[in-house]
This record gives sequence, structure tokens and C-alpha cells, in this order.
Amino acid sequence: QVQLVESGGGLVQPGGSLKLSCAAIGFTADYYVIGWFRQAPGKEREGVSYISSKDSTTYYFDSVKGRFTISRDNVKNTVFLQMNDLTPDDTAIYYCAAVVSGRRWTRILSGESDYWGQGTQVTVSS
Repeated sequence: QVQLVESGGGLVQPGGSLKLSCAAIGFTADYYVIGWFRQAPGKEREGVSYISSKDSTTYYFDSVKGRFTISRDNVKNTVFLQMNDLTPDDTAIYYCAAVVSGRRWTRILSGESDYWGQGTQVTVSS
């Protein structure tokens, strides 16, 4: 059974940092694109950042470029999101997602995913 299990959310002051983790449990796919979406209260879900499992290709949405860094540990099947210089606009539930079939980059960039985590809350407030 495939599961994506997020951790690392919490409350942080503006300008602070958090690091999210997503453990991909039960994954057998040798190529997938994995990353993060977020959904703020009253807003639609939006993409944050994605990374390929087979090379160093990454993608960042404009709202987080220069502040967030995505990375992976393929041995542990874990992806990380280092979030720096956080602002209240970053407050949201952050979801890990993975696409394991088809045109992986096309699908995840369009908001599709084969697997979703349960989400972890990130709150940026003073």
C-alpha cells in the first residue's frame, strides 16, 4: 500500500523557517515526480515545488522562488521542502503529491497526482 506521510509543519513567525518532509512508503516506481501543493483557507489548491526522482530537475512556482528549496533522498524515498523567509501568505495546509505514470511533469504541473498525503499545517504568524 502506497502512502505519502508528511511531517514538519507548525507555527512560525514571519521571516522564520520550516522544513517539511514527505516519506513515500511502499513506492515501487523507479521514476516519479514528487512535490508539494498547498491550500490556504478560502483559496484553491496551488502548486509549490516539484522534483524528479531520477535526476536533479526541479520546478518552483513564482510565489516561492528564492525562498523554498526542494530536495530528495532516494535511498529513504523522502522529499524535503526547506522553507525560508516565510510570510503570512505562506500559511496553508501543505500536501505532498506524487505522479508515477504517464506524462509525469505535464500531469503534476496541471495539478494532477496519483497519490496525496494527508497534509501538514503551516502557520506563519506573529
